[in-house]
Amino acid sequence: MSRVIRAAIFQTAWTGDKESMIQVHEQAARDAAAQGAQVLCFQELFYGPYFCQVQDKAFYEYAEQIPDGPIVKRFQALAKELGLVLVLPMYEEEQPGVLYNTAAVIDADGKYLGKYRKHHIPQVPGFWEKFYFRPGNAGWPIFDTAVGRIGVYICYDRHFPEGWRALGLGGAEIVFNPSATSRGLSRYLWQLEQPAAAVANEYFIGAINRVGVEDLGDNDFYGTSYFVDPEAQFVGEVASDKETELVVRDLDLAKLREVRDRWQFFRDRRPDAYEPLTAP
Repeated sequence: MSRVIRAAIFQTAWTGDKESMIQVHEQAARDAAAQGAQVLCFQELFYGPYFCQVQDKAFYEYAEQIPDGPIVKRFQALAKELGLVLVLPMYEEEQPGVLYNTAAVIDADGKYLGKYRKHHIPQVPGFWEKFYFRPGNAGWPIFDTAVGRIGVYICYDRHFPEGWRALGLGGAEIVFNPSATSRGLSRYLWQLEQPAAAVANEYFIGAINRVGVEDLGDNDFYGTSYFVDPEAQFVGEVASDKETELVVRDLDLAKLREVRDRWQFFRDRRPDAYEPLTAP
């Protein structure tokens, strides 16, 4: 039996200031809801530039408490108004000097459901993330939302199969991967890794990337956000590689049972044989 939900992801360029960036995303949420979307995920660090292109402590000011900071509160009210599940990738300050790359999840009634903290933190030119973030320490939570069971994996995480699998074992039906990834570094992996993870773990993935070149560096963010199903098929067209775009797609979650009945990956796992994989 069909179980269709309408899901959305939003890619955009840096506007130049925080407040206008928030307003762009508020409008995207309204536009998504007007198109019948029931869930929407924004891009990594959605209300700022991708400041990890440089190492500058001035950008610590972008961090705020989750869920008690003003941005979460503002979007809780919007989620309730629109009846829309929201995934908000943010810069989190747990306490002064304890900072994470985090996604907050808000249900369609405006209730804060929890957060995911990015586990894998790169430190390479143009992506100086260890300057800004501690590694995530809160596992791989699954969020029971109005549209189903949602997981989140953030940007660089996607290169590590273990978290994808943990989300599948936890019962995720859709996993969102908000990103800030640039043309010169990872373009050849973008349409390979997430479809492969969707197949291996038998769920839908929404992959979100920002667009444009920001004034902090030469990273050319190439957009091309998409949804992919558990058979590695893109759901509709892949988004533009240059322009702001709201991607709204219908996902039939009934397909998960069909695929899992065909490929018994969870049955045939051998965790008893995997212990050496966790050795340092």
